[in-house]
Amino acid sequence: MKKKISILGCGWLGKPLASSLIHNGFVIKGSTTSKSKIEILKSEGIIPFLINLNTLKNSIADFLTSEILIISTPSKNIIDFKKLIHQIEISNLRKVIYISSTSVYDNLDQIVTEETPIKTSSLGDIEQLFKENKTFETTIIRFAGLFGYDRKPSNFIPKNKRMENPEGYINLIHRDDCVRIVEQIVIKNIWNETFNACADSHPKRRDFYTKEALKIGREAPIFNENLLNKYKIISSEKLKSMLNFSFKYSDLMSYNKS
Repeated sequence: MKKKISILGCGWLGKPLASSLIHNGFVIKGSTTSKSKIEILKSEGIIPFLINLNTLKNSIADFLTSEILIISTPSKNIIDFKKLIHQIEISNLRKVIYISSTSVYDNLDQIVTEETPIKTSSLGDIEQLFKENKTFETTIIRFAGLFGYDRKPSNFIPKNKRMENPEGYINLIHRDDCVRIVEQIVIKNIWNETFNACADSHPKRRDFYTKEALKIGREAPIFNENLLNKYKIISSEKLKSMLNFSFKYSDLMSYNKS
């Protein structure tokens, strides 16, 4: 029997992840907050559910009747997540992947690993809810800034505004690598872990965004040279070691897609 996986949030990352998992032989249930997207999910072979964490009142037992739940939603409302966790607790589901962000780390002017203390934030509080719960096993993935496809790095350059931190360092990850990382965690059954996930290279913001602007024919961005350049460099060495993982888009300065 094919393993069932539920993905809460079939959006920019969740939908291509669902499609890839289906291609690899999994049965996928996927949620959306928009009725208009139900037919789109069906057309991709995803079993669709209309679920909004903000208005979670009724049971989502059918959605949670799976071996694994992948949470890919931008919500940071801790009350909503407490309700969701209660629904998980009363289900038979016992494995969760929670997609978080490297924004939980402050700019400490150093290399950041999973052992680095995180700052106080709603996202960190939600992570802790999952870590503390013994009813199910949770692996947390802290993705760096997401890019790829319609999220072009050049779109991150503000118009008519100076860019901050020109001497700071870039922490980005391509969507294709995000999908592959989640799949490897599922396939290799790696649970109760926390991973940073970021491309290997960390060019300076000045160099990277100047390259991206010139690539599409824009003038080089103007940078704010007056502020201190606070930074962090996200290390993915733990993920690469435990998953035996190599990034497809490792060198951000050689990324040539428009």
